Amino acid sequence: MNTTASPKTPLPVPSDDHLEERSRRARTEPMSVLSLGDGLYEVESASEHTYLVDLEGGRCTCPDHVFRNARCKHIRRVAIEITAGRTPPPGEIAVPCHDCETTVFVGEADPAPFYCEAHTIWPGDTVVDRETGDRLTVVDVSVLRADAVRIDAAGCTVAEYTTNESYDPDVPVVGAIYPHATVARHGVVPESLRVYVFPRTRLEKQPTRAGSA
Repeated sequence: MNTTASPKTPLPVPSDDHLEERSRRARTEPMSVLSLGDGLYEVESASEHTYLVDLEGGRCTCPDHVFRNARCKHIRRVAIEITAGRTPPPGEIAVPCHDCETTVFVGEADPAPFYCEAHTIWPGDTVVDRETGDRLTVVDVSVLRADAVRIDAAGCTVAEYTTNESYDPDVPVVGAIYPHATVARHGVVPESLRVYVFPRTRLEKQPTRAGSA
């Protein structure tokens, strides 16, 4: 789980400002919000006090909520941060992209590795084999794990294959082909279009060139 809180900063107030006092303070006072998972958030206030917010339960450990049963500024600030996309909503956590460290929001039970939009691969994408530097074209992105898919010719799983031993065995597998297909007199030689299976973390997505479709 990513343990980095949002920056402690005030937020802009809408130009058509008709905010109730607690809503105004939720925006104008510097606060940082840290998602803890399970719908819980840690909020550090401008006064350096730290409070625990249960967003789904509508509860906070601050005196304003405990003694006045108010929807306090901390609960409101968490909701604002979620709406703005700076903090993950309940049921999700913030994690770094495997390839670039960009923060992405994913389900709490989603399996790693995690990728941002720029590094998520789809069939048809071009990738590079981190071991050899070869370029390949993705034909399938599976949900099956590298330690569960067997390579018949090698008599082992994808994870057990010699050149894959340094990669996590519990990541999904990806099928890809080399783009240099052999063309015979009567068409493409089928064997040259053989699909090779790799652990997802072994493949690096290549950026799309400017102006390309």
